[in-house]
Amino acid sequence: MKILVACEFSGIVRDAFAAKGHDAWSCDLLDTMRPGNHIKGDVLGILDDGWDMMIAHPPCTFLGISGNQWMNHPRYPDREKDRENAIEFFMKLATAKIERIAIENPVGIMSTVWRKPDQYIQPYLFWDPETKKTGLWLKNLPLLVPEKIVKPIYIIGKDGKRYSPTHHLSKSSAKKLFGLDRSLVRSITYKGIADAMANQWGGRRHEPRPKGGGLQ
Repeated sequence: MKILVACEFSGIVRDAFAAKGHDAWSCDLLDTMRPGNHIKGDVLGILDDGWDMMIAHPPCTFLGISGNQWMNHPRYPDREKDRENAIEFFMKLATAKIERIAIENPVGIMSTVWRKPDQYIQPYLFWDPETKKTGLWLKNLPLLVPEKIVKPIYIIGKDGKRYSPTHHLSKSSAKKLFGLDRSLVRSITYKGIADAMANQWGGRRHEPRPKGGGLQ
């Protein structure tokens, strides 16, 4: 299949499908982190290029509930417009004329302004002991089935709440460990989930990968 992975700079999902023999391409405004088929630019300009499947990761900065605290804040006077633009971009992906579509995003406003996701997944359902509740909006694709459930690992923040290690990184730690801004690290798809997508949506089911993974 000819597969588009929209808004991906890491190449993790792209490479998972490429490993199964598919003609997989990532597209993002950023360069790809690893060698592979990558289109640098606006994904909206290539939606009609004959794709069989699209897996999209629209930016969640203005869509996630975590950003609600900044709405109508005097420091961010354009926040409402930013959210409107983000919703419009999401919907252009969701309504693209591509036979099979999966759109992932964390818990956010798309559940109310459009519809609820078909399912929520967690990395710890797919080999990686992290927590990151993510919704999947699906078109002509089955629900993603857990491949290996592991016990999630938490750290306790200064506020006493539990956080996954990767997604509670400080700005300096994210830069030191991954060479990326913290927001970019948080946006990367876990390899266990990427492999499950390729296994289950890229043809016949394959044996799950060996233990290991994370942001690799």
